[in-house]
Amino acid sequence: MSISRRTALKLFAAAGPAACLSRIPDVADAAVEGAPASELPPAPAPIPAPNGFGVARGPFQPTLESLSAYKLPDWYRDAKFGIWAHWGPQCQPEMGDWYAQRMYQFNSADYQFHLKQYGHPSKAGFKEVIHSWTADQWDPEYLIGLYKKAGAKFFSAMANHHDNFDNFDSTYQPWNSVNMGPKRSIVGGWEKAARAAGLRFAISSHGDRAWSWYQSAQLADPSGPLAGVRYDGLLTKESGKGLWWEGFDPQDLYAQYHLMGTYDWPQQGYPPIDKAFCEKFFKRTVDLINKHNPDLLYFDDTIMPIYPTSDVGPRIAAYLYNHSMVQNDGKLEVVMTGKQIKGPDAVWRNALLLDLERGVSNGGETIPWQTDTCIGHWHYQRSLFENHQYKSAKSVVQLLIDIVSKNGNLMLNIPVRGNGTIDDDEVKVLQALAEWIAPNGEAIYETRPFAVYGEGPSTTATAPASHFGGIADVRTYTAKDIRYTSKHDAVYAFVMDWPENRQVLLKSLATGSSVFPKKIGKVELLGNSGPVTFSRDAGGLTVKLPMEKPNDIAYALKIVPA
Repeated sequence: MSISRRTALKLFAAAGPAACLSRIPDVADAAVEGAPASELPPAPAPIPAPNGFGVARGPFQPTLESLSAYKLPDWYRDAKFGIWAHWGPQCQPEMGDWYAQRMYQFNSADYQFHLKQYGHPSKAGFKEVIHSWTADQWDPEYLIGLYKKAGAKFFSAMANHHDNFDNFDSTYQPWNSVNMGPKRSIVGGWEKAARAAGLRFAISSHGDRAWSWYQSAQLADPSGPLAGVRYDGLLTKESGKGLWWEGFDPQDLYAQYHLMGTYDWPQQGYPPIDKAFCEKFFKRTVDLINKHNPDLLYFDDTIMPIYPTSDVGPRIAAYLYNHSMVQNDGKLEVVMTGKQIKGPDAVWRNALLLDLERGVSNGGETIPWQTDTCIGHWHYQRSLFENHQYKSAKSVVQLLIDIVSKNGNLMLNIPVRGNGTIDDDEVKVLQALAEWIAPNGEAIYETRPFAVYGEGPSTTATAPASHFGGIADVRTYTAKDIRYTSKHDAVYAFVMDWPENRQVLLKSLATGSSVFPKKIGKVELLGNSGPVTFSRDAGGLTVKLPMEKPNDIAYALKIVPA
């Protein structure tokens, strides 16, 4: 049966404040209710860890006070731009985001596609998508080469998504890419190629959501020839006898050995998660850290995994930081991200890196932060390519400039097809980024915020809010919109569009400016060898641009003091 929000809250209260909880999709109004307790499958048998597992020697303890001693490493502040492959078995159907959940939603587009491609989800569930995912054309060295040319200083692989499938040689999750699907470590292949190219290596983890996210796999068609026949989310290990997945417990993947629940977004009405599920996620994450030593570990969670009613998140952070110091001769070289770090939780910004999904800061950030966004949908969607609907290279560059001027970094997802390739439109975006970054990169990398992040209409106009915090990540800019960065004695001013009269006014650099009191010795337009003339008065620094544009995206002026 399904349970009401009131019942969920009663369960929450009975579980106590230390219960391990998560977000539960709102399925109370489903036409076919979830399984009654008498029909729930047994929990999967846990895989034991050795003594001392998950504890690393070092100064950090799993408390806010201890973790607040964290310092962001310089490599990250210098890097500014990374590329992400949000790639796993959900990319195989090429239907876009959340396929492993939406294929269980009766008569949805994903459900209809699944019927035709794989069969009815009572027998051919998401596990069959995993089985079909071979990644047979994946060439990580080639792709990493493209990403590096496009300007990426770090690369991020996805260890798992809400589908709960581990893309590495996971000791504690049998449903992984070495045991099935590609039959190789996806994370390991990405890491080898990234490190060989001299890039820092990041990993994203999203698997702690599976408990709630997969709940629609408990349901059944409300009508039609298979009405009432439950989907495969409640299968047991014994059900696989004689099948390709024999010996594997579907509950290790689906985690649906519990009653369904409801919630009101974002933080109300949680039924408790099984403690063993939480501990399993902790072991999987420590195993991931031990095997791949990420330079950045991204979590798709508010603050941190299964927060605030579990200690899993702080334990992971303490282990990650101590592990990094052991691996780097006492130097802390790792980053861990968290979302929605605001309000009473803002104190965690001393311990974690704030990540704004598909959003940017309003500006004036003294503490570094990060945007993660995508040129399309997170998982590959074929229709976006066929209709040429990706973000343009111009919008990506303008986004990067805006973020860097505000003390942030950009992690940009380039969706990968199920077979491991990227499409022609994605290649074109990467090539355009490479052409722009070559002459203009000095104004991006290793820079720090200027006293003023920018000026122009975009600094005062009200921008749409992002669902995950901050403001929307794509905006329309004019030639009067300026963004600043600095490095050593130089100031860089980005002009976000080409002025028709070829004249730029930088008001922040006026004579007598408190943020730039020095005399100006030279002004250059990066990527252009033609003459640039300038004059300065109380109204600002006026720069006359050359006749020819160096590119069709955005323009960087380098201002050097006398």
